[in-house]
Amino acid sequence: MVKKILVLIFFGILIPFDFLWSYDKDLAKRFDAMFSMMTPEMIAKRPCQVTTNQLIEMIKKKEPFVILDVRTPQEMAIVGITWKDKLEIPMDKVFRAENLAKLPKDKKIVVVCHTGDRAAAVTVALRAIGFEQAFQFRGGIAEMAKEVGRSLGLTVFE
Repeated sequence: MVKKILVLIFFGILIPFDFLWSYDKDLAKRFDAMFSMMTPEMIAKRPCQVTTNQLIEMIKKKEPFVILDVRTPQEMAIVGITWKDKLEIPMDKVFRAENLAKLPKDKKIVVVCHTGDRAAAVTVALRAIGFEQAFQFRGGIAEMAKEVGRSLGLTVFE
């Protein structure tokens, strides 16, 4: 960056360089609004996450929700999710206008990936742009496999 500035000064070009040190102030305000509510007490409650047990309860209670699977197509081909309201949109395609239009604003969106890391990033970003009912599936499919087990999984998800 310093080299660019020196080259521009050498050629006598005077351009305001505020953009080199600036950031998206509107997006920062939205993140501030989200994160300012995250007191230690609130964080302890994990308000933006859904656990395996919570998901099972949601299914048993027939709560309306959508699963947003953000894994790669290759991952989805190995281990699939069978849920009536499921969207398979890889992380690198979620924020395209046509895919955002598929997401509901009136019910929970449970964002799923393999371990929960990508789901966490997508959930934060979705909430930042207005999807306030987006929730990360904590631990991802790997954690669900550990917690649920074969026999319980078959009876819960039938």
